[in-house]
Amino acid sequence: MKLIKHISLLLIVLSTSIASAQIEFEAKVSKTKLGINERLRIDFEMNKDGDNFTPPDFNGFTVVGGPNTSVSQSWLNGKRSYKKTYSYFLAPKKRGPIKITQATIEIDGEVYKTQVVTVNVTAAVKRPNDPDNAENVASENIHLVAEVSKANPYLNEAITVVYKLYVSQNTGVSNWREIDNPRYNDFWSQNINIKGLKIQNGSYNGDENYRYVVLRKTVLYPQKTGKLEIEPLSLDVTVEVPTKRRDIFGGRLMTQVNKRVSAGSRTINVKPLPDQGKPDNFSGAVGNLKFNVITSKTELNASESLQATVEVTGNGNLKLFELPKLKLPNSLEVYEPEHNEKVNTNLDGMYGSISDSYTIIPQYKGKYPVPSISFSYFDLKTESYKTVSSGEIVINVLEGPVNTTNSDNNLASVNNGKQDVVLRSDQFAFVKTDANLKPVSANYFFKSTAFWTSLLLPFLAIPLALVYRKKKEERNADVFGNRIRKADKLAKRYLSEAKKSLGQKEAFYIALEKALHNYLKAKLHIETSDFSKEKIQTLLTERLVNTDSIQEFIKILEHCELARYTPITNVEMQQDYDKAAKTISIIDKELR
Repeated sequence: MKLIKHISLLLIVLSTSIASAQIEFEAKVSKTKLGINERLRIDFEMNKDGDNFTPPDFNGFTVVGGPNTSVSQSWLNGKRSYKKTYSYFLAPKKRGPIKITQATIEIDGEVYKTQVVTVNVTAAVKRPNDPDNAENVASENIHLVAEVSKANPYLNEAITVVYKLYVSQNTGVSNWREIDNPRYNDFWSQNINIKGLKIQNGSYNGDENYRYVVLRKTVLYPQKTGKLEIEPLSLDVTVEVPTKRRDIFGGRLMTQVNKRVSAGSRTINVKPLPDQGKPDNFSGAVGNLKFNVITSKTELNASESLQATVEVTGNGNLKLFELPKLKLPNSLEVYEPEHNEKVNTNLDGMYGSISDSYTIIPQYKGKYPVPSISFSYFDLKTESYKTVSSGEIVINVLEGPVNTTNSDNNLASVNNGKQDVVLRSDQFAFVKTDANLKPVSANYFFKSTAFWTSLLLPFLAIPLALVYRKKKEERNADVFGNRIRKADKLAKRYLSEAKKSLGQKEAFYIALEKALHNYLKAKLHIETSDFSKEKIQTLLTERLVNTDSIQEFIKILEHCELARYTPITNVEMQQDYDKAAKTISIIDKELR
């Protein structure tokens, strides 16, 4: 009987030890030697599910990913196999041997521990490569490139920057957003709208196995000479990276990782325009341009009007120079010119036409010569200056009064530098010689209506003064409201200062920008430090302002920044002032 009891006890102990031996819990690392700029993957694997998993403290490492949990089970010849894994991705903090301490887990009431793993961290390797690390895979398979059309342009010569996102065939991109937009300091810039992103096949660093999309196209006109930096564009990209796991159909499973990519800054060397052969009337025009002076008619009657248009057409920096002024005889009445721009922008730069249109009204009969004017520009093809003249135009006034004060060609005759004075019989007709006076009747002030009004008015003013004082105290206590009213007054003051500064480019645009900022400060209740185009657009959209009005407001703000570095005419300044006043008025009506 005792023998049977001992045998039974031995079988129970033996079966328990066998069951215990079948449970496995171990730590596996992707490599035991790595560079300090590489990533390490460590997997904690078990062949039976457990509870209360406790990872090591990972001293000497930064956890950049994990824990990722995966479970797999299968049946083979009627035998079930099970595996559960906790995965971590680690970045070493220092060089030398680093120990990864034990991890623990509880399975069937027993606590199991992994062995201690030692990893040797060396100096940085040239090309960190961990095929199991999704971030490394993404870094090697996605690239943002800025392609600059010309590295040594002339001052005011157009160059283009094309931003391309390259992605390898076995990697995907599901989304991206811009996190750092280049400012293009010292450049006049214009973004070219891209309608739809077209995926194209191309090569990156000689590797043909890439696809790319063009994200942005920008045309730049350098406004300074010397070495200028083009700031980088940075993106936050959601990358689809293939893993070693497969679905039930054998297809490769993908994992997502966020990756920041940058195009890197680029430096261009801007050449100055040559001094040799530069005409005196050169105003900064660069490109392939044509110049004309056109009149709507050359024969008309007095008091009728005609249009004289000074026009430059072609390809070049059309918005960045001033047109020559039309010189006309004093006998012709001339209005301020109306400036017109019909300019488009593509990868070759600006093209189209700019013009100043003069309205001319002759008062007297005769022939009036419009002297020839010239226009000079720098031709990029020949790298030389060219001057074009309009030629003289004669305006023939057929019918009308004769100007007796003018000599030949209807120019005022001059005697010793003074113009003859012609006296007319009705010259002093506006002076009245007959008086229309009436006697004043005698009225006594005492006991009159004015007397009683002046007597009682101080007593009536007492309750009004008390009400006014109470309202003033309430107003002074309203700190928030006073701040808004103060900002509103500042906006009006700056707008008036901008109007006073018309003709002084830098002072005008500084005052105009301050007026726009203080208006937003008053209406949206935000501080100057919070200003950004995205913030402004979000707040105005929330207040139900029309999208066109928002875009126009932001466009004016951007133009205020750019206008300080570009040539601006008085006409353009007046147009910007009118646009700002109109836009503020529209937004004020639409704000809810």
